Amino acid sequence: MFDIDRQLTKARKLVILCIGDVMLDDFVYGEVSRISPEAPAPVIAVQREELVLGGAGNVARNIAGLGARCIFVGLIGGDDAAAACRASLAEHKRLITPRLVRDPGRPTTRKLRFVSEHFSTHLLRADWEDAKPAEGKVEKALIAQALAALARADAVVLSDYAKGVLTPAVIRAVIARAKELDKPVIVDPKGEDYTIYRGATVITPNRKELGEAAHHSVKSRQQVASAAAKLAKQVGCKAVLVTLSEDGMLLHEKGRKPVHAPAYPVKVRDVSGAGDTSVATLSVLLALGADFETAMRMANAAASVVVGKRGTAVVTAEELRQRILPAASLAAEEKIVTDRRALARRLDEWRKDDLRIGFTNGCFDLLHPGHVKVLTQARAACDRLVVGLNSDASTRRLKGPERPLQDQRARAEVLAGLEAVDLVTIFEEDTPLQLIKRVRPHVLVKGADYRREDVVGREVVEADGGMVVLVDLVPGQSTSRLVARARPKR
Repeated sequence: MFDIDRQLTKARKLVILCIGDVMLDDFVYGEVSRISPEAPAPVIAVQREELVLGGAGNVARNIAGLGARCIFVGLIGGDDAAAACRASLAEHKRLITPRLVRDPGRPTTRKLRFVSEHFSTHLLRADWEDAKPAEGKVEKALIAQALAALARADAVVLSDYAKGVLTPAVIRAVIARAKELDKPVIVDPKGEDYTIYRGATVITPNRKELGEAAHHSVKSRQQVASAAAKLAKQVGCKAVLVTLSEDGMLLHEKGRKPVHAPAYPVKVRDVSGAGDTSVATLSVLLALGADFETAMRMANAAASVVVGKRGTAVVTAEELRQRILPAASLAAEEKIVTDRRALARRLDEWRKDDLRIGFTNGCFDLLHPGHVKVLTQARAACDRLVVGLNSDASTRRLKGPERPLQDQRARAEVLAGLEAVDLVTIFEEDTPLQLIKRVRPHVLVKGADYRREDVVGREVVEADGGMVVLVDLVPGQSTSRLVARARPKR
């Protein structure tokens, strides 16, 4: 089981090598209230201006935002925009080490956006760029900087905006060396010929890019899955992660069924840089040892955070944690479902939204850190967590006549008040088997004091394509011990 809370604290020990096209994103915010008397064009009354690193620079910023260190290899010119990029990178010097190659013969890529302050609407964009591929000494310098940094890296990101940095020679050299060193390579691609990324670990096209690269229709989710499988075979990568905007993400992983993660229901303010955030999060999670599906779900959550911000934004580790384990949006009493038909309706709604349902169960008589850990990790493995709670009668049969210490309603209300719990339902039987058959969870979670083969409902869940997860226990934590300790000694 991948413990997202614990693992993110280890991100500060990581080094991610990011190679790609740095840009200067210039946002001018204001309001339009009149038309110019000189021409039929709107006049924006400027209120403020914001300069931030964009493109691959934004990938580097997001890697740093999650707490990891980043070595950033890019290409700049000899202009004012280059100086602004260097100054912005200097603000992140604790976590970002720039290895920028200077080419005075080209402008530093700059994108100037005029944005309505009130409506967050983009009114106009102006670009300064020269997208010719790097060549000669400049290309050799990019390769030298990348290869010199590779040995220190835990993962490599190729952030390709087709502005000249990632030439075929640069890509081949980096991927070949990364494979020798067994480093994962994550590619945010451009263009139609993805064979130049052959040997990469995972490719992250959007829907449109996937269709063009695979020469395949991508209108339906099934077509997206087929196109991703086709692309993975062409490129020889282990996985293809397709970003689908408001439809979330879809993962094709070699040897497994495609997995879809629905988009989070958020108010979108600005989509600038959401792809950068996704690939940065993906790289950090893979470097931490997460599997592809876990990394995709974290990337999906991270993207949902930044689209709610203005401009080219960054997600932090704390924001990611909060999005994965959101504060309870329902009052505790609304989370407690005792009617089987109401339970079925709630589950049907979640399935209709393609949400991953998790399940765990117990008496939860006196809630302690061990319970909280199981519930937190269970919620991290799914989109919605159902907790099966032993009734009072069931608890007495299992624990003895003096238990439970709290009645089932009190225990249910305590559980429902936790942010990790989405629904609590009470069962009367000695085991949750019948309830598991009703819930049909994708993930069944128990403490590691169980053997996998002894987990009740394992056969049901695995037969339905789900998985069983065992969570390590917190030493010394049990309700029975707490009760024994609280009783006066005779």
